Amino acid sequence: MSHEAPSTANSAPKNFIRHIIDEDNQNQKHGGRVATRFPPEPNGYLHIGHAKSICLNFGLARDYSGSCNLRFDDTNPAAEEVEYVESIQADVQWLGFNWTELHYASDYFDMLYKYAQDLIRADKAYVCHLSPDQIREYRGTLTAPGRDSPYRGRSAEESLKLFEEMKNGKFAEGECVLRAKIDMASPNINMRDPAIYRVKKAHHHRTGDKWNIYPMYDYAHCISDALERITHSICTLEFEDHRPLYDWILDQLDVPAHPQQIEFARLNLTYTVMSKRKLLQLVKEKHVNGWDDPRLPTLQGYRRRGYTPASIRTFCEKIGVTKKDSLIDVGTLEGCLRDDLNEKAPRIMAVLKPIKVTLVNYPEGQTETIEAPVHPQKPELGTRTMSFGRTLYIESDDFMEVPAKKFFRLAPGAEVKLRYAYVIKCLEVVKDASGNVIELKCEYDPGTKSGAETVQKKVKGVIHWVSETGSERAEVRLYDRLFAQENTSKSDDGKDFLDMINPNSLELIQGAWIEKSIASAKAEDAYQFERLGYFVVDRKDSKPGALVFNRAVTLRDTWAAENKG
Repeated sequence: MSHEAPSTANSAPKNFIRHIIDEDNQNQKHGGRVATRFPPEPNGYLHIGHAKSICLNFGLARDYSGSCNLRFDDTNPAAEEVEYVESIQADVQWLGFNWTELHYASDYFDMLYKYAQDLIRADKAYVCHLSPDQIREYRGTLTAPGRDSPYRGRSAEESLKLFEEMKNGKFAEGECVLRAKIDMASPNINMRDPAIYRVKKAHHHRTGDKWNIYPMYDYAHCISDALERITHSICTLEFEDHRPLYDWILDQLDVPAHPQQIEFARLNLTYTVMSKRKLLQLVKEKHVNGWDDPRLPTLQGYRRRGYTPASIRTFCEKIGVTKKDSLIDVGTLEGCLRDDLNEKAPRIMAVLKPIKVTLVNYPEGQTETIEAPVHPQKPELGTRTMSFGRTLYIESDDFMEVPAKKFFRLAPGAEVKLRYAYVIKCLEVVKDASGNVIELKCEYDPGTKSGAETVQKKVKGVIHWVSETGSERAEVRLYDRLFAQENTSKSDDGKDFLDMINPNSLELIQGAWIEKSIASAKAEDAYQFERLGYFVVDRKDSKPGALVFNRAVTLRDTWAAENKG
């Protein structure tokens, strides 16, 4: 299992949840314990919003020397798969966290059933045969109270018998439910006799075909928390109106603990959708290439893109925990990755869209070595060796036949410095039959080698390069934001979210050249391609001799400037 993420207790600001826990500990509530849990439903892949909850729950347990369980809310078997269970465990570990105990809601199915029987015996629950549409009709509205179900007065004996028949498969799906008996006139619509069990004849990935009924989330979740003796049950704001039901259920039952539910604002990111329904649609309709597409906000996608666990943890810490929903600039997340990779990533040179350069005065067949730093700010990492020869490649953007004002790179008759190497001058431009530039004939100045005492010539432009003998071909994938609209949840002109997709979110480059020094790079190795950005070896498609690189993030945030207006 992965290492535990480092503690940030001393540097993390005290948010309102930490203030609550501090006060609870001071008053010896929960005996001074702190026990949290992360309870995902295994019906999809985790995304960056889940990362916020993971960092919060596991981080609190770490910082307060407490515990944090991973518990799968597997109460809806028709939508759940072992694949999702395994991916969720892998994502939590990848982020750097260890769970204290691993549980499933299905661990408690027998106990949940017995607790439901206890509610029936106490006249706190009843079997209702209203159809789903009738239940909605009887429930009332936000301004009008509900009406009692005609089955609300059933005896406990009758409901117990019917509930057992539900379990044994006598009733069809939708034919009846078990409802809590609370208050049909409550101003909180969640308290108007909510369903706590429904008939569902679906194969469960752990319990098989044992059950024909499954508990509702609101019922199973609070009892599971209590059985695990969770102290602080932390969830997102949409569950705030469910808290009275959470407390009511636990108040009616003889459970070993009564956890405290606390709600916080979920994460919303610009240029991003995090609705499971929308993500599923993107995958199924093949707008993206699977759940780990590097343009998706899934943790699998971010990992493949090149995001590091440290960058995501830093981001979650940076945005903080509040009670108010807000829209966070995705540039903040990109900045956290940029800062992390700037510290860690070795530097290399790569040319993505090459123009051939022939140094006409460099001896044919001769090569020499050029020493370049692995990391300019970290001399202790040493140097890397590059090969320099007669035939080179430079980036096509670094040449203009008719240079614009203040263009200080290569142009006919102009001079430019090759990074770590020599000054060269463009003598001749070679074009194909269509007028495309295919080669630049240049001369190099042997007295201008970097580091040599004879360097005298000063030029304004410095560009990167690779030599034909010192580089290898690679595929490079330039990923960008999947959506072109900042707030994907709002559309002023009635556009569907699919209409907001950025058509330029992926550019494939088949013929890039990279330094041979990283020819043996492994999956998820990250590098800074000098002057271009941070790139990572693709963990799925890259192979020895056929490397594939994904652009994780650019060197600076250029999106705002390029998409202004």
